[in-house]
Amino acid sequence: MLKIVYPICCGIDVHKKFLVACIAFTNDKGVTTYKSRRFSTFTNDLRKLSEWLSSNSCTHVCMESTGKYWVPVYNILEATCKITLAHPKYVKAIRGKKTDKKDAKWIADLFKHDLVAGSFMPPLPIRQLRDLMRYRFKLTNFSSSEKNRIQNCLTVSNIQLANVVSDTFGKSSMRIIDYLLENPDDKDFDFVPLLHSSMLHKVDDIRLALDGMITPEQRQKMNIILQHYGELGKCKSNLESLILSLSEPYAKERTLVSTVPGIKNPFSAIAIISEIGADMSVFPTAKRLCSWAGVTPQNNESAGKKHSVRISRAGVYIKPLLVQCANAVVKSDKHPEIKGRYLSIKKRRGHKRAIIAIARMLLTAIYHILKKGEPYNPELYKKAQPFPASREITVEQAILIARRHGYSVVKD
Repeated sequence: MLKIVYPICCGIDVHKKFLVACIAFTNDKGVTTYKSRRFSTFTNDLRKLSEWLSSNSCTHVCMESTGKYWVPVYNILEATCKITLAHPKYVKAIRGKKTDKKDAKWIADLFKHDLVAGSFMPPLPIRQLRDLMRYRFKLTNFSSSEKNRIQNCLTVSNIQLANVVSDTFGKSSMRIIDYLLENPDDKDFDFVPLLHSSMLHKVDDIRLALDGMITPEQRQKMNIILQHYGELGKCKSNLESLILSLSEPYAKERTLVSTVPGIKNPFSAIAIISEIGADMSVFPTAKRLCSWAGVTPQNNESAGKKHSVRISRAGVYIKPLLVQCANAVVKSDKHPEIKGRYLSIKKRRGHKRAIIAIARMLLTAIYHILKKGEPYNPELYKKAQPFPASREITVEQAILIARRHGYSVVKD
């Protein structure tokens, strides 16, 4: 028989307009009785839910994270109950026997045996910082989309400026684009004064690239896009000021994370802290943190056969950031302990798997940095992976290594 961990607990099935709560009471003989009740998701009814749980001496609650509908419930019950927020796949009921009451009862039955894995929930200040950083990520995506639309308008208008300059949105390029939008009839204007001194050797190529025609419709569209792009920049600047003020209590942690290779931008450090928090005691080991972030292979074995071990879809915000940092650091020679590991894995497993391995390496370093309160130390990698004092290989192995490195072996 499974052990009863929570004699009195509650399972909540949350929906948009209402929720169903089921309290499970288990006596000393292992017999469980249930009490169910339905509440609306208005704040007044959620307070009644809190009072109902208190009147039944229930302080342990489990509910599934359905969209954003769980957030109002969590806000009200956080002060009085210990809430376990579960992924829907861990509390999914048996197909064909699903009703709202049965779902709540099923969640309560799983939770009373402590069979539900709770999601990581950082404290309120970290959650607020996370929300703002994710919104900043969205604004960055919107800005990139508007840049692509401007580039499409230029291509449609036969202006191939992107083939000549490295950045279409650089100062020189934007001066030329602004002049074209303000003076559409002036086709043979002198654009040389608009160029930066480093681009004067490209005058002939730029003249050929500007041989196009912007229609009135495309001009109006580009003006609207540029206006929206400017407003997005202002919104992002205001949001970043707010983020910096909210991240002041975590200045020490931000400084420590910034010592990790590839994390030079302060907002990258803030984004990592907003996702994993500043307290590493919630993760027993670095492996648990890496698994939560989705940078570890899955366990998928049946009948002695290992199936696909590709990484999970977890960490939709922190994983791309870690991969971006990993791509930056493997191109530098300043950190041979990371670049060497990347090249070693890349030979055997390819670029993508090697980058995920480096992302996990960086996240593991961040875990120990925040846990110990010490900056990044590359010497620890050399101590952790010492070379053997004496190594011997056969002639055949030496020939094989030489051929792997591109040498052709000529035998006497």
